[in-house]
Amino acid sequence: MSAPPGNWEGQSAARSPLFNGQYYSWWKNKMRDHIIGEDYELWDIVTDGPLATTKKNAEGVDVPKTRPDCTAEDLKKWEKNVKAKKWLVCGLGLDEYSRIQSCTTAKEIWDTLQVAHEGTPQVNMSKGTLLYSQYENFTMKEGETIQEMIILEEDKVEKILTRVLPVSWESKITVIQESKNIATLKLEN
Repeated sequence: MSAPPGNWEGQSAARSPLFNGQYYSWWKNKMRDHIIGEDYELWDIVTDGPLATTKKNAEGVDVPKTRPDCTAEDLKKWEKNVKAKKWLVCGLGLDEYSRIQSCTTAKEIWDTLQVAHEGTPQVNMSKGTLLYSQYENFTMKEGETIQEMIILEEDKVEKILTRVLPVSWESKITVIQESKNIATLKLEN
């Protein structure tokens, strides 16, 4: 299941969706929408990193400004950075908070949670390559009957929906699982 059953904390527009370690993809989508609904620029901060407040040093190199050097516009950038981080932190349960407590930016929090719950792109690519290799090398074992070798249609559908498709398909998978009887669903049209 990709969404939590029943009522779920954090369904208020005034609160961040709560993530307690389960249903990460559901939470990730809800949190993205929540942050964008609050202020679209905050989402850019989560995905791209903090808004820069820099000045040129004596050598002409951009360096971060200290608080006394900041203008009112710079302070607004700092405020946005902190607000983006606040929305994420307030949406985490204790176990997840302990995972990100040393993170200093909203982007670092988001990336840490994503790697912890979805893996890195390289790991995901390796898993896909391994699955493809296993599929390509699928053969009948010595002494195995055709019935033992054949995977039931239901099992094929289940495996494709839950293990093969990328995380970006999660909302589509949920719709299929909730609207169709998986036991009768066929891979062919």
